[in-house]
Amino acid sequence: MRRFLLLYATQKGQAKAIAEEIHEQASDRGFSADLHCISESDKYDLNTETAPLVVVVSTTGTGDPPDTAQKFVKEIHDKTLPADFFAHLRYGLLGLGDSEYTYFCNGGRVIDKRLQELGAQHFYDTGHADDCVGLELVVEPWIAGLWMALEKHFKSSGGQEETSGVLPRASSTILRTDALKPEMLHMESHIELLRLDDSGGKESEVLEQSDTNRSHAGASIKDSEPSLVRSAPPLSQASLSIPALPPAYLQVHLRESLGQEESQESVASVDPLFQVPISKAVQLTANDAIKTTLLLELDISKTGFSYQPGDAFNVICPNSESEVQSLLQRLQLADQQEHRVFLEIKADTKKKGAVLPQHVPEGYSLQFILTWCLEIRSVPKKAFVRALADCTGDGAEKRRLQELCSKQGAADYTRFIRDAAACLLDLLLAFPSCQPPLSLLLEHLPKLQPRAYSCASSSLCHPDKLRFVFSVVEFPDQSALVLRRGVCTGWLATLAAPVLQPNTRALQVDSREDWAPKILISPRAINSFHLPSDPSAPVIMVGPGTGIAPFMGFLQHREKLQEQHPDGSFGAMWLFFGCRHKDRDYLFRDPPSGEAAGPAKYVQDNLRLHSQQLARLLLHENGYIYVCGDAKNMAKDVNDALAEIISQEAAVDTLGALRTLAALKEEKRYLQDIWS
Repeated sequence: MRRFLLLYATQKGQAKAIAEEIHEQASDRGFSADLHCISESDKYDLNTETAPLVVVVSTTGTGDPPDTAQKFVKEIHDKTLPADFFAHLRYGLLGLGDSEYTYFCNGGRVIDKRLQELGAQHFYDTGHADDCVGLELVVEPWIAGLWMALEKHFKSSGGQEETSGVLPRASSTILRTDALKPEMLHMESHIELLRLDDSGGKESEVLEQSDTNRSHAGASIKDSEPSLVRSAPPLSQASLSIPALPPAYLQVHLRESLGQEESQESVASVDPLFQVPISKAVQLTANDAIKTTLLLELDISKTGFSYQPGDAFNVICPNSESEVQSLLQRLQLADQQEHRVFLEIKADTKKKGAVLPQHVPEGYSLQFILTWCLEIRSVPKKAFVRALADCTGDGAEKRRLQELCSKQGAADYTRFIRDAAACLLDLLLAFPSCQPPLSLLLEHLPKLQPRAYSCASSSLCHPDKLRFVFSVVEFPDQSALVLRRGVCTGWLATLAAPVLQPNTRALQVDSREDWAPKILISPRAINSFHLPSDPSAPVIMVGPGTGIAPFMGFLQHREKLQEQHPDGSFGAMWLFFGCRHKDRDYLFRDPPSGEAAGPAKYVQDNLRLHSQQLARLLLHENGYIYVCGDAKNMAKDVNDALAEIISQEAAVDTLGALRTLAALKEEKRYLQDIWS
């Protein structure tokens, strides 16, 4: 069978899931895919690889390749490698990103560019999938076209793995994104959607709408707007092309509990783990603020956990207890929630290479697995919706689920599931006749991911303590009747509620020792969001809202260094911050010393007010600029403001200003810690 090497670099599991989908389809297409995480360098060797290479790469919020790819990227950027080092490689790459972030699909672009610099050549055009508008818009046609490209590759090489000369690229047409929202078309990011021949795609079903159903559907929505549970013409009357039913592969056995102990440490995939008590909790905002912002202090004195300002760390968090109970009741499994779960691969499964999900531990209770192991809030992918449709008894409900996973219903899926952040429980409550088996949930629900937070303190200033700041996320559920909280922020707020102190003055109060709720944390991979090694370098910090958190650590650290070295040379520190209402959500009213600029209406407005000083610091005094906070608007607006400032003060055009910003980023003098 014709073999290719399939590598993935993932941060939260999306790239892995897509690579597994490619692996699943490969054998049906007459290919054999060797699937590995890109970090598993002992299982493959690109230096001697003669088969075509397919790579799926995600991107972190800062535009870097994921943690699993850091070692690989470092190795291929070895400057001693010759220009023909990978001349024998033929590859295709699929990059995943989010155009809400400044450096769209940059993880894939970094690897793609370097492979070409080392002589590797495409056998298939690179795809860039955008999570902002739906990864599937590019992923599905890119995978569909991959098989044709592989066919051409093997034919051009006489059916052998080894090739010579430049291989033809797979034919494709670039579809420009003029129809997308203008704000998605950031001047540094071009979103390329590949329009490929549908005939090369995954097998699907075409469902004809009968005259009876068509008439009934038309009548039922005549005077109604479409919603999650209801469509409107022309979709309600259309014949549907739906994905093939994903093959079931898990057999679940529930056994009564014998009282075994269960611990979060044993199922967490991150290492090392530290269990630490919350030593202080302070509400930084007024009670009538739009968002509640809390500061928590952790006691790390009895651990080996260490950090420096700018670092981030993971919090291991559970799902909401009430949502887990609602899910158990809806699945009619509440009376078996203490039963232990044991899995095996179905003997008659049609899934190729089926393996047990690593994030579902054997012998743990059903309640524990739903609470600590599965992301029950995740947005169901179309394949999951397709499988749920086959578990639905009511004809109208089944038809609606088929619409939502169909090619024709893509807009409704985006509007009512993806953009609405609908989760499995929402779908089960909206479609009462849907009765999925537990095995289906375990096959499709992804791993519950730890949540990352920025350190908001300096160990020089607060030895043995770690502080962090977060806003409690709140949003209505699908019914708009219940207010949901963020998975981690809601849990942390509940833990801290009994001892929450109401204002920032309480930061100086000695913490109580008669309570100590504990949480599990782990360090994040080393990043470059740190103060300059040269303390005389000027520092510009931009952090509206909770984006100010790491800069509190910066300011505390620099202030302490100045106390310890009164004769030292220290550069100026500028802090640009912002809030909606000074009287309600002004965080850290008395920050450590530094030039404080704000709050104005928007931080980018304040940057423009100080354009001459900022341009001087960045262009003539070897200054550093750090941006922390919201990626959707703020980070892009700040980037645009910086480009405008450089263009104006250095008398260069916009392209020249963007090149200057790119150079600053390359020199690690323009750093971001942003999230959506």
